[in-house]
Amino acid sequence: MPFKKTPALMPAPQAHDQKGVAGRRAILILAGLSATAGGVWFGLKRQGQPVVGGQASASATPSQASASTASAAETSASAPLIQADKLTAAFWQQQFDTPKGGHLSLAKAKGKPLLINFWATWCPPCVKEMPELDRFHREFTPKGWSVIGLAIDGPTPVQEFLAKVAVGFDLGLAGFGGTELAQALGNESGGLPFSVMIDAQGKVRHRKMGATHFEELATWARQIG
Repeated sequence: MPFKKTPALMPAPQAHDQKGVAGRRAILILAGLSATAGGVWFGLKRQGQPVVGGQASASATPSQASASTASAAETSASAPLIQADKLTAAFWQQQFDTPKGGHLSLAKAKGKPLLINFWATWCPPCVKEMPELDRFHREFTPKGWSVIGLAIDGPTPVQEFLAKVAVGFDLGLAGFGGTELAQALGNESGGLPFSVMIDAQGKVRHRKMGATHFEELATWARQIG
């Protein structure tokens, strides 16, 4: 809006000076916005996500997904968790609190075939399949398998659940930030439960959205060997 020349309030020289300041401010603001946009674009490129028209493509595949700085796993946003269905070093560096107060490191499962299940106490199919997962744990752990459950939940409801339902495999408290890890592993819809079966070389071999059962898991495990 042009300045109104009112001698008593805004003499012409002062109005001229303020216009110059406003112009310089506008230039600085535009420069800042340009730098921010460039930083966002560069950050997405570093994360390995495809950039279309300056924005991350919504059709990024699981192998192109990467961790967020806000992830419960505390990994760098620039470090992809999976590439070409192969888990990276950043994946194995993640740690989670456990319902018993300790820590669960994914590194303990490295070099072994692994079943990871994302679940929550507020998810009925998750609760229903828990005995099936525990049976798989009992029968396949002696054969070299590891089973890890990551709860998209808080510590109190998980502790209350475990007081009623016996679970023998390792559990980690991923919180709601665990949805980012699930997404990186191929859970594009964000639903639960979600299971991922990984071979001893760290390659994802099977993904399952929805409740699974022992026979299905056992068949996959025998195929992997």
